[in-house]
Amino acid sequence: MSEEKPISDQVVSGLEVRDVVRQAIEEFVHAEQQKAEPAYKAELQDERKRRESLEARLNQLIEENRSARAAAEEADRSSQIRNELQRLGVAKVDLAFRAIRDDIIRAEDGRLQARGSEGKSLHEYLTSFVQENPELLPARIAGGSGVQPIPRKGGQGGSPGIEIDKIKPGMNPDDLDRVRQEIARLASQALRGA
Repeated sequence: MSEEKPISDQVVSGLEVRDVVRQAIEEFVHAEQQKAEPAYKAELQDERKRRESLEARLNQLIEENRSARAAAEEADRSSQIRNELQRLGVAKVDLAFRAIRDDIIRAEDGRLQARGSEGKSLHEYLTSFVQENPELLPARIAGGSGVQPIPRKGGQGGSPGIEIDKIKPGMNPDDLDRVRQEIARLASQALRGA
């Protein structure tokens, strides 16, 4: 007969085998995790870089959108100001625009109005600006100081002067010859200082 181990020895040896198996499994799992961990870390690192890149691009697009809107707003604002100046008859629109462009702002309701003047509309402000600066309007009298009217003299032989509006392609050869003679006469007078 074989000698049987007492039950307490069997339990102890059974527990030891269990512990050994459990420990072996835990070591195996831990070793596998150690192998897979660098791949996970690299994947997480790549994902983080991709996310940061997308966030940077998104921020860049938001900024581009903001600047495009600001440029469109400024173009619309300057266009409205220039159009109103033209409607008021301003001859030197660019000069007037440069003088008042910083005085015009957009109100909360979207209308353009003068800065600092409670509710003064664009039209009211520009009207008063043009009245205060009449030099921006076209001259009322052609010429300036010292300009004398040019008397209309008849051509050679008492023929009347030629009007520029009547000179056109396909003119009668006689009329064309008269135009040439009148131009030559005026040029010689100008050269003589008459």
